[in-house]
Amino acid sequence: MINWLSQVTSVAWFGLSSIPQRRGSVAAAVFGIAGVVGVLVGVLSMAAGFRRTMAASSSPDSAIVLRSGANDEMSSGLQQDEIRLLADAPGVARRPEGPLVSAELFVIINLPKRSTGTDANVPLRGVEQPAFHVRDKFELLQGRLFQGGKNEVLAGVGAAREFAGLEVGKKFFVGRNEWEVVGIFSAGGGTAESEIWTDARILQAAYNRGNSFQSVYVKLTAPDAFLQFSNSVASDPRLEMKALRQADFYAEQSTMLNTLITTLGYLVASLMAIGAVFGALNTMYNSVSARTREIATLRALGFGGGAVIVSVMLESLVLALVGGTLGGAIAYLAFNGFHAATVNWQSFSQVTFAFDVTQQLLAQGIVGAMTIGLIGGLLPAIRAARLPIAAALREM
Repeated sequence: MINWLSQVTSVAWFGLSSIPQRRGSVAAAVFGIAGVVGVLVGVLSMAAGFRRTMAASSSPDSAIVLRSGANDEMSSGLQQDEIRLLADAPGVARRPEGPLVSAELFVIINLPKRSTGTDANVPLRGVEQPAFHVRDKFELLQGRLFQGGKNEVLAGVGAAREFAGLEVGKKFFVGRNEWEVVGIFSAGGGTAESEIWTDARILQAAYNRGNSFQSVYVKLTAPDAFLQFSNSVASDPRLEMKALRQADFYAEQSTMLNTLITTLGYLVASLMAIGAVFGALNTMYNSVSARTREIATLRALGFGGGAVIVSVMLESLVLALVGGTLGGAIAYLAFNGFHAATVNWQSFSQVTFAFDVTQQLLAQGIVGAMTIGLIGGLLPAIRAARLPIAAALREM
């Protein structure tokens, strides 16, 4: 066993020491693999960041209530009388001011993006006063809360960063209505940071919504109170509503975009990986060709074919590891924490989020790089082990 390991080490060292003489093909293979890993990790970090934003939007002791049969807020509709009944359901948390239930509605408005100046869809959400306690991650960063009965808004920190005219003190027109930004808020990195909030009654009047809402956000007494609450909602014949855990609701909202991004990432990376495999094949064939005489000499001295195969494979895997590490480092430096906005196809509005290059994605990239190295090194390794010793010794 020790002798076999010594043979593998010797042949591998010969290969690695000849890299300077093959630096062109080696660099092409390494950078090709780095490109594959960089693109794969970069694209998938977008999906990971979007998922993280959606996950941060929920709380284990919170629920959202929609009209029965509705899959999102856009297609839901609720009336005030129903919401009064909902506030008395068991499991609803309370404060001295009343139940922690926020009946809400939202409309899509157009605001110019800072980066391009082109208009994009932004959700303008009408909320009730309990909303600031229902969403326990709410934090006022600048300014003050809006006053009820006035055309005042709070801008989420993501929306303020992405869209022009949302600084505190600024005013903007939507249709015939003028709105003043009086504060900037954060929400723990959730989707609310992509929204603009105002008084629900003012928004109803501005858009002729009467006394209707689209959803109700509810704070529960505890996470395990959800079953009692949802059963009460489902069994009350006066309520044509359904209750969902916020985590389940936002997971469903992210499914379409997450699938699209992930599929695109794997597709692009797979096409690039094919080219990287050919690059690795070329590099390792050049390595074997440049060392034909040395390999034959070692075989003549008693080195086994298995040791030659393993050593060539090790060289290929080392180059793949270098390329994968380089690609992962570039992706991390270029994408991690990068802020962007995309369309949430369930609400047809912009959602701001930050790319998230996770350890899992980096590990996935390295595994992909090693797979390319394994495939790219296998055929050259077999060729090296099958070289006719006598014919190879006569070369050069």
